[in-house]
Amino acid sequence: MSARPGQVGVLDVGSFSAHLVVVSGSPLHQVVSHKTRLRLDRALGRDNRLRPEGVEQIVTAVRTARRVAERAGVPHVVPFATSVIRDARNADQVIAEVARRTGTLLRVLPGQEEARLAYQAARQWFGWHVGPLLVLDVGGGTVELAASQDAEPSLARSLPLGARSLTRRLGLRHGGHLDPRDLAREQVAVHDMVLAALDGTSVAGHQAVGCSKVFQQLARLAGARPQHDGPFVPRTLRRSDLRGWIPKLARMPAPKRARLPGISRHRAEQSLAGALVAEALMVATGHEEVRICPWSTREGLLLSLLGTGDDDESYRVA
Repeated sequence: MSARPGQVGVLDVGSFSAHLVVVSGSPLHQVVSHKTRLRLDRALGRDNRLRPEGVEQIVTAVRTARRVAERAGVPHVVPFATSVIRDARNADQVIAEVARRTGTLLRVLPGQEEARLAYQAARQWFGWHVGPLLVLDVGGGTVELAASQDAEPSLARSLPLGARSLTRRLGLRHGGHLDPRDLAREQVAVHDMVLAALDGTSVAGHQAVGCSKVFQQLARLAGARPQHDGPFVPRTLRRSDLRGWIPKLARMPAPKRARLPGISRHRAEQSLAGALVAEALMVATGHEEVRICPWSTREGLLLSLLGTGDDDESYRVA
């Protein structure tokens, strides 16, 4: 069995999963979707080095993905690693060890490239009729921002403000609480960092789009329809709703957060930090509402591999 024309695949290795996705013609048409669960956040030491147990998880996940792809007749898959590996102090050693043991060389995308790909994915999803776009992507290690009214973003930034990074910085691992004064201070600090990253670039009049699991889960927490209703259901996150949830999350231990709508068990510990960053992004960019996009960096890379043209309406979803 051989791969059909128009079929491309990627292996997205992140903090919580290694996700193999193979599509035919469009990211909407998945022919293979296989996840191996990871907990690389627990394998990061205080010195931000991935410990051996984290490397073992990655090796097992990559081997599994290779077997799945081979059984599906997909000989070529682009494997890439997100910030949990990219920003680890021993990233080069980890990538070399995984390559030695699996024969697969993980590619590392710079933060600005992740921002660019997320922008292109959101642009394809919403189409040109929405006008200028501001794309916000809150990951585990970093936050990506991209904005433009054109095919390529005129602004593309990556900030070390991801939900996992901020959780560690605030000492909130193991579901700790945050004092109200510390909460207010961190909101101001994150707000200032986002403003500095914008560097005077005006995003007024841009449609704000959130394209990450953090935004999806926060929107669900605030009342959006669940993910099992499908990707085409319009979903939004309002700043006023998010602001009301932040102090509640700050008072809850992680196990209690995990029982809330939209907050998965493995992301519960980071949910407060994710909410803080999302709210700061909305304040700093002057947006009361963010539309949720189900596509992000992975789909942007798939679109790039498919060679989608800017004028191809078949990849646009209203």
